[in-house]
Amino acid sequence: MPLFTWIGKDKVVNHDKEVPFRLLRKNKSLSLGEKSENLIVEGDNLEALKALMPFYYGKVKCIYIDPPYNTGNEKWVYNDKMNSPAMKRWIKSVVGPEGEDLERHDKWLCMMYPRLKLLRDLLRDDGVIFISIDDNEHCNLKMIMDDIFGPENFVANIIWQKKFSPQNDAKYFSDMHDFLMVYAKKKNKNGEKDGWVRNLLPRTDEANARYANPDNDKRGPWTSGDLLRKDVQKTGLYTIKTPSERICNPPVGTSWRVPEHRYFEMLKDNRLWFGKSGSGVPRIKRFLSEVQQGLVPVTIWLRDEVGDTDEAKKELKSILPKMKLSFETPKPPRLIKKILKLATGEGDIVLDSFSGSGTTGQAVLELNAEEKDSNRKFILVELEKKIAREITQERVRRVAKKLGGGNFEYAELGEPLFKADGNINEKVSFEEMASYIYFTETLSHIDKRKIKGAFIGEHSSTEYYLLFKQKGDNVLNRTALKGLKKDEERKVVYADKCLLSEEILEQYSIVFKQIPYQVRVY
Repeated sequence: MPLFTWIGKDKVVNHDKEVPFRLLRKNKSLSLGEKSENLIVEGDNLEALKALMPFYYGKVKCIYIDPPYNTGNEKWVYNDKMNSPAMKRWIKSVVGPEGEDLERHDKWLCMMYPRLKLLRDLLRDDGVIFISIDDNEHCNLKMIMDDIFGPENFVANIIWQKKFSPQNDAKYFSDMHDFLMVYAKKKNKNGEKDGWVRNLLPRTDEANARYANPDNDKRGPWTSGDLLRKDVQKTGLYTIKTPSERICNPPVGTSWRVPEHRYFEMLKDNRLWFGKSGSGVPRIKRFLSEVQQGLVPVTIWLRDEVGDTDEAKKELKSILPKMKLSFETPKPPRLIKKILKLATGEGDIVLDSFSGSGTTGQAVLELNAEEKDSNRKFILVELEKKIAREITQERVRRVAKKLGGGNFEYAELGEPLFKADGNINEKVSFEEMASYIYFTETLSHIDKRKIKGAFIGEHSSTEYYLLFKQKGDNVLNRTALKGLKKDEERKVVYADKCLLSEEILEQYSIVFKQIPYQVRVY
């Protein structure tokens, strides 16, 4: 595969590993309800995605993101040009002084690359990501998605009709669509048990209306398909006699779709239709009862089916009538719900790390209300404090109350786990430290119900222990040894220091790891 590069790539290709791990701090005043598996996070999505790792690594079924299109527009609520003060500071800190001279497409690629890498880590092996984009960065996005997800996991490039009325003052063409780029973390292959498999869309009344039963066939309604094919196959060159004794031969340049023996099998099974008079050219009967219980999705999504930006703006205004901020291209909930129907099922987690006005949260709640036992969960991340508090969470809150269900927790990015000097932050709790250590050791999620004393969990025949008190010494000594399980399993113990001899450690199958120096940075 050709190498795709840009100025600054070498500085960001592994930057996801350099992002400091920050704690999530719940804001009860902005949360809805006491406990919920739905989550809204306020803060930079790069740091937020890193903070989610110990809890959601490999657990998200569907990601939808609507990142900046990099159009150069600085007049609306999302600064869509890569020259915002925050972006300038980030580029300079990561890329270095040369970052000030980057062309805007280089900046956009530097911004997106580490975020996409973290998003991929959060996906399940059978997960999928949908990305809204327009022509400004479409080609660049395709290249970095191939780089991160692999070209073999490309699924589709969907065209969404975002407008109804043409722009008559357009210089060249009136822009009427955006794209949805779709990649699986791992595409399912025939015979494999893992990998992403898309759902079928629910059959519509319009689709079913094409089926009828004019001959009262006991198998129910059917529609007909052509028995002729538009090329010549020797096995399809034979004469057919209709029920009315009319002789039918395939026209020149065509042939019958099935060989003669198969034709007689279909005739015997009443799977051919010769018209009401019995003298028409035969057609194949295709029964509604035998088709897939759903529709295969297509790659053109029209506004009549999924809504457009005008519908999205009106709906947002109806929920938040006093909202003063404006969004240039909000997405309609109908669009996101179609994505969720294709990509998710009962209990699945949906993540939107550029959540903006909160459309994804609304779509999840509405779909849960529409489908029995759906119980999908959402994670929304929004950078701008004002948007996150006044629009994202407020919209989701009002929709949840209207639907009569759908609590959420609101969290902010807290302190880094590690201080600048490399020591552990004093504000880190035992449970937070345990979750982080267990994740970095196992790439699994801790079961807090199994935490007992210093024991924080077991994985692959190894027990994990943490001696971590915010006050006092955290020492692995003979007193602490009594708190370990009396078995032959391998034991990894994290503590500030160890006073046990090498012989004792070997006798009890203990591997000592010193805090903070041996706490792995993810």
